[in-house]
Order: sequence, then C-alpha cells, then structure tokens
Amino acid sequence: MAAQPAQQEPLLSNEEQAAVGILPPSHWQQQATEEDPNDDSASTVGSFISSTASLSSTIFQYRTIHGRTYHGDMGSAESWEPNDELHSEALDLAQHVYTVVLDGKLFNAPLDKKKVQKVVDIGTGTGLWAIDFADEFPNAEVIGTDITPIQPSWVPANVKFELDDCNREWTWPDNTFDFIHMRMLFGIVEDWEAIFRQAYRTCKPGGYTESFVCDSTFRSEDDSVKDSSAIAQWGKVWNAAGRKMGRTFEVFAHNLQYKGMEAAGFVDIEVKDYYVPLGVWHKDKVLAEKGLWWKIHAESDLEGWLNYPFNVVMGWTPAQTGVYAAQLRKELNDPKFHAYTTVRTVWGRKPE
Repeated sequence: MAAQPAQQEPLLSNEEQAAVGILPPSHWQQQATEEDPNDDSASTVGSFISSTASLSSTIFQYRTIHGRTYHGDMGSAESWEPNDELHSEALDLAQHVYTVVLDGKLFNAPLDKKKVQKVVDIGTGTGLWAIDFADEFPNAEVIGTDITPIQPSWVPANVKFELDDCNREWTWPDNTFDFIHMRMLFGIVEDWEAIFRQAYRTCKPGGYTESFVCDSTFRSEDDSVKDSSAIAQWGKVWNAAGRKMGRTFEVFAHNLQYKGMEAAGFVDIEVKDYYVPLGVWHKDKVLAEKGLWWKIHAESDLEGWLNYPFNVVMGWTPAQTGVYAAQLRKELNDPKFHAYTTVRTVWGRKPE
C-alpha cells in the first residue's frame, strides 16, 4: 500500500496558535459526545489529502487542497475560498442572503439610474450580484472581476466577466466607472488603502465606491458565546490566519473601509451597520429571518469555509477539522447561543 503524503507544516505554529487563544484539535475531540452516534459531519472531509503536483500557468489548472479545488496560478493571488461546484453553490446562496440582510437592496449608495453607465464588481465570485445589478440597470455596462472563472456563460447582454487580481495595479483608465462595488473581500485584499486608491483613480468624478464586509468574529451581548465555544473559536482562527497570510479578516474591527476611503480622497462617506443574529434565537421576526439565512449560509459549505484557514494555516488534519465542524454545527442549531455578527456597508463619492 502506497504511503500517504505527510501533513503539510502549518503556517502558524502551535505556540502562535495558543498565544491568541486558539484551542487545539484535541479539545474538540474531547467535546465529541455519544449522544449523536449517527452524525457523520465529522467525516465529510476526512479522507482527502493535499495535492503536491506542480502548478501550471493556465487558469484552468486548479490547485487541490484536501479534496477541494482552488484557483489556478495567477501571480501572487491566494484565495482561501474553494472554486469547486459545492462552494459555487454556497456563493450563489450568499447573494440571496446578503440581499436579505440589506433589506432587499443590492447596494446603499445613492445612484442615479439615468447617469450610471459603467460599473465594476470587484471579486464577483459566481457573478450573481453583477447579473442582478445589470437587470436593475439595463442601460449600464457591468463588469465582474475575479481570479477564477466560475461565472455563468449565459448572462444579460450588458454583463461581462474578466479575470483579474484586485491586488495588482488596475489596468482601467482614470475616471472609468460610475460605481465600484466590493463585497466580502476580507482575507483577500493585501492593502486596503491601496485598493481604495485604485478605486478612487478609476471612479468617475461624482461616482461612488461601496464596500460590504461582515465582522469576522461572532459575538454575544449576554456572554452566551464563551471563548471555549466553537462559535467563538471561529473568529480566533480566522483572525490569526489573516494576520499570518498578510490579508486581514479584521476589516470591520479596524474600520478599514472608512479609513481607506477617507485616505484615498472620497467624500460624503457613509457607514451603515446591520445587526445579524446567527440562527433563529432572536425575538424580532425580521432579525430571526436574517439569522436563519445567515446560519443556512454558514452551513451551506462549512468544510469549504474551514479548509484553508484550519487545514493549511493551522495545520490541522481534515479529520480534526471535521470534529470541530461537528461541534460548530451543534452550536449553530442550539438557541442557547445568542451569537451575532455585524455587516457593514461603507460608501463614498469621488468629488467632481
């Protein structure tokens, strides 16, 4: 029987993990109980191994990490999100979830439909935001950019998709876009001030740029989310992973959207925060609905969200991550945990 490849060395050492309060895999093994013997969630990522094949320059030569595929070689681009069918379905669901959170809206900037001619969606993912925006603004040309070609081929006539790494120098001329949209780019952007400088340069005078992110840490107002819970550990791992990768997840915590826009020169900057429960525990019907959708979104590809930060950065095995995922699923469905996150949208105008 052929030997299995050795587990890759973690990017973050055990000592570094302990220093920021990340509990070891053994903690979640101890948490596993016998009350749910038929729960197979812990084994869903169990048998995958990392590919050691050399990368090709072709964008369709995807990398494989523990059975999940990621974008092909494209300069220094390094996304933590898979690009396979399972995760693409989760991203499609996310478009609906984020629209629900924004109370049915695609954006908050005060756009004039008669004046919007050219729009770009940076980090478009599966492209549904760009498609929905194009339907709402049929006279605008909408471009969606991403580092992986997972967008549909059948799209409205006013939509097109381009392969591009947002961390590189943008190639569009100055004053190109009436609206620049960025959503959930935490863990992706290397320099938030730099990306807003690029947005400012390519935004038309009088045009708007808008950024949407959520807090990377789940919190509770009644201390129901303890540091030792799987829900609380989620944020600790994400934040430590972002610091190690040099692409922070703590965009909300450090107010990087507002600071970046202000430093770039945008004016009339506005911030709107949305309180989003995790699950259906909240008594308010509207918030409970948002919480339900956010929980469904988290569960839609839980192993896909966890694979890179836990298995690559932390150096856990897929089986260890699976045990943690099983505990996280239990907590997500336990109304005793009154966890919530905050979604923040920030938009600003380029002076005329």
